This record gives sequence, C-alpha cells and structure tokens, in this order.
Amino acid sequence: MSEFEEIQEYLRQKAELQARLRLLPYEGTPEIKEVSGQKYLYMRRRIGSRLTSNYVGRYSEELHQLLLHIAAEAREIRREIRRLDRKLSALGYQRTDLDPRVLQNLDFARANMKMNIYDQAVLEGVAISFPQTEDIIENGKVSGMTASDVQKILNLKHAWEFILDEDVIRADSNYSVLRHIAGLVNEGFFAGGGRIRGVPVTIGGTSYVPPVPVEQIVRERLDEVLHTGGDEIDTAISLCLYAMKTQIFLDGNKRAAVIYANHYLIAHAGGFLVIPERCVSEFKGLLIEYYEGDDDASIRSFLKKNCWKTF
Repeated sequence: MSEFEEIQEYLRQKAELQARLRLLPYEGTPEIKEVSGQKYLYMRRRIGSRLTSNYVGRYSEELHQLLLHIAAEAREIRREIRRLDRKLSALGYQRTDLDPRVLQNLDFARANMKMNIYDQAVLEGVAISFPQTEDIIENGKVSGMTASDVQKILNLKHAWEFILDEDVIRADSNYSVLRHIAGLVNEGFFAGGGRIRGVPVTIGGTSYVPPVPVEQIVRERLDEVLHTGGDEIDTAISLCLYAMKTQIFLDGNKRAAVIYANHYLIAHAGGFLVIPERCVSEFKGLLIEYYEGDDDASIRSFLKKNCWKTF
C-alpha cells in the first residue's frame, strides 16, 4: 500500500468512527440525581467551559448500565480516533480548510439528507412514506415495515453520513471510496458487500447482461472519468452511470452509484444528484434504454434537468 493509499484508508476509518459516534443516542457521563426520594438519570457533558446535564429518564439499573455502556463505547471510539490522528500526523497528513462553497454544499446536502434517502428508497422499490423514513432515520425503527426495508434505510443513512464527513469529502472520489459506500449500503445483507462481483448477474426488465467486472479495469475507467476535465455535473453523471451499468457489486449498485457520484459532486461544490420520487418511473425506462444501447444522451439530459439540485 502506498503512503497516499494508507492516508486514504486511515481517513476512511476515522470517518466511520465519527459516524458511529454521531449515532450514539446519548453523549456524556451518566449522573444520578435524587429529587423527593426519587432517582433520575442524566447525562453530564461539557460544552465549552460550561457543564450541562440532559435528562434521560427515571432511574433503573438496566437504563443506568446502558448509559454506562454508551459512555464507555464513546470513550473507546474517541481513543481510536486519536490513534488514527497520530498515524496521519506521522505520515505528514495535514487537514486543510475546505473551500467555503464546499462547506455550504455539505450543509445543503445534510439539510436534504432525509428526503434524498426517501427518494433513493423509492427508487429501490421500498414501500415507504416520508414520515416513516424520518422515523427510521431518527429512531432506528418503525412499525409496519419489514426488517429488510428498515435495514436498507439505515444503510443509506450511514452511507450518506460517511460521504458528508469533512475528512472524507477531502478524499479523491476513487474506487476505494466507491467500495466503502457499497459495503455500507449492503451491510447486514451479505458478507463482503463492498467486494467486486465475481459471478454473472441479470437485471430485471432488460436483456442486458453486464460482463463480470475486472477490478483493474474498473479502477482505470473511474480514474479516466475523474480526469476528463469536464463540468462537475457531467463527471458526476458519468461516474454514476458507469457504476450502475457495470454492476460492480452483487447488489446495491444504484444506491452506491448515486451516493458515490454525490461524493464527487459535493466535494466540488456542485450541489447534489438524486432521482426524485416523481421521476422514478421515467428514470427506470431511460436506464433500461441506456443498458441496452451505447447512447447516454437521453438519460444524461434527464438527470441534469430533473435530478440535479444546486444552491
């Protein structure tokens, strides 16, 4: 592994840890307070120079142990992040300030993340409403849905949080980033969700059969697209369409391709690209046409007109 690839790997690991830290339901150190003979649990933490306590619930030994476990997990994650920071520093990595427009784009994408996840879920055929999507993202569960569909939503959340990390957005949109995104969207469904496909697959609704991909060719093709020097949106669409048509992974290719394209687009302050619910049917028709032919003009025009959001 080259020094550059080593830095990229450490940054990926750090972003994953930071995403895990954000997913913890409580932050701080458990604190028991007694009022009128009743015990209550709080989480105490320091914000700047001020100590604050946030109420959690009435005391029970089970809840207290849960909070202690969460606090211990947070400490371990932070310890691992510090270890990675030391390794990055030893390799000469210095975190540079992001362009203000990129920071604005990150905020723009974060503000729209729930809707983007909903739209991607609809594209995948998940029977879900936007309020249900919000409930899963915020609480991790919802009634009336299969465990498989809930897992898909949570995986989309984790993948979006990964690319919206400030360290990850600094990284090149290379094959390693795409692989990690695929691993996140396939998490919990099968092992090695980010591993390149090694068996033939078919695609429903089309006669197109994608060849078994070769990793070196995929790497070279992605690098070629990244260095064409075109507009940001054109490059992002090219990355997205190539990843979809090649069917690089066993599953989750559309989900991974869209999020991967957004990693590139957001890093270049180009907005974001997501197929909205109202356009899913038309997009699927154009995608089949693209799979079965070499002309991508129609689907590229459609994506630019209907799916590209700027700020």
